[in-house]
Amino acid sequence: MDLGITGKWALVCGASKGLGLGCAQALMREGVNVLIVARGAEVLQAAAAKLIADSARPAGASVLFVAADITTVEGRAAVFAVRKDFDIVVTNAGGPPPGDFRDWDRDAWIKAVDANMLTPIELIKATVDGMAARGFGRIVNITSSSVKAPIDTLGLSNGARSGLTGFVAGVARTKLAAQGVTLNNLLPGVFDTDRIKNMLQGASEKTGQSVQSLADARRKNIPAQRFGTPEEFGAICAFLCSTHAAYITGQNVLADGGAYPGTY
Repeated sequence: MDLGITGKWALVCGASKGLGLGCAQALMREGVNVLIVARGAEVLQAAAAKLIADSARPAGASVLFVAADITTVEGRAAVFAVRKDFDIVVTNAGGPPPGDFRDWDRDAWIKAVDANMLTPIELIKATVDGMAARGFGRIVNITSSSVKAPIDTLGLSNGARSGLTGFVAGVARTKLAAQGVTLNNLLPGVFDTDRIKNMLQGASEKTGQSVQSLADARRKNIPAQRFGTPEEFGAICAFLCSTHAAYITGQNVLADGGAYPGTY
């Protein structure tokens, strides 16, 4: 299927590895020019080199990268200094640490809200009017399955990402919808990324159980009986960014292998 986005420009955040890199790769393979952003310069440069060397990269698909903290004013300024206008924006920030809500002070909450709610809003604000003027725009926010099924130890994530979800629900239904701009959230369940590996390692240290046994137990609770891959997550993102998804906006698209038990 031709997604109809060849030649478009995409800003993909948190794209040095994991789900962000999966999204950048899928978009680039569709002929989209990508500017990838992450904080770690060395890992980001390696990710850019991987994309450039990808045998499936169409001729002419550019890969640019900016090592910056997108959650800061300075980081966003560094990105927009390279390129101001984007047709596609994929927001993505590492989830806040798990824990007991009794241990989180105001600073912990502000940091979580800043990274997982306010930063995506700032990126949306900076790009949607240009998208509307050109008659095409796609915003995809990578949030979490915990927005639909909260996880008690991920209270910081539950709260901050739910705030973003509510904001997007309103903005997606403004006149932007009639101007060719869609805003959707892509909710990952358990994917084979560094985040799940780190969480399993932490659980192993607390419980004394092996990482392997903990991972096996997590898989058994997923109807698909496996963790997702960044590549398949990226493919979903690329479709939401396509011309074929023009009638999908204000939605929360769950990719979790069937783990969410609800009907709706």
